[in-house]
Amino acid sequence: MTQHPGALILPFEGKVPDIHESAFIAPGARIIGDVTIGPDASIWYNCVLRGDINRIVVGARSNVQDGTVIHVEGPRPDTEGNPTLIGDDCLIGHMATVHGCVLDNHAFVGMDAVVMDGTRIAPHGMLAAGALLAPGKTIPEREIWAGHPAEMMRELSIAEAEKIAFQSQRYVELARRHKAALHGQTEA
Repeated sequence: MTQHPGALILPFEGKVPDIHESAFIAPGARIIGDVTIGPDASIWYNCVLRGDINRIVVGARSNVQDGTVIHVEGPRPDTEGNPTLIGDDCLIGHMATVHGCVLDNHAFVGMDAVVMDGTRIAPHGMLAAGALLAPGKTIPEREIWAGHPAEMMRELSIAEAEKIAFQSQRYVELARRHKAALHGQTEA
């Protein structure tokens, strides 16, 4: 099993986090219960991913930046609840709250944004920094939503979509450097 120095990785009621060996889990991160983290994903300093009453999936090369909280909605008499499903190559900014929702591949959540239960951000959809995506809303493909509650602002340009793809790959490389530094290795 890959070591994650300084991170707290805990089982909950028989569910053990499943973390790909190439993923980076920073010191101070808390990964609890039914959480799956894919290849080359990165969970940065002081994030909390709590899969206690439903599951969390973080896809390949996605990054969850410092201080972000990811949780789920559990079952109730009127619903089966909502897992939090994060696709591949997603960017989640610092201090975001992501709760019981779906982020499709290449989705973007800005710093200090809130993504609530039953929401979805389609591929290349963007929730701006500080925005709140109200329960049940969907950000369509290549749209930028902002505000509190969030509303459609404009379409995402091709250049902006390419910048998000670049940032995703940049975080994969940055995570490798942090992982090497934590293990006392130097980059050649």
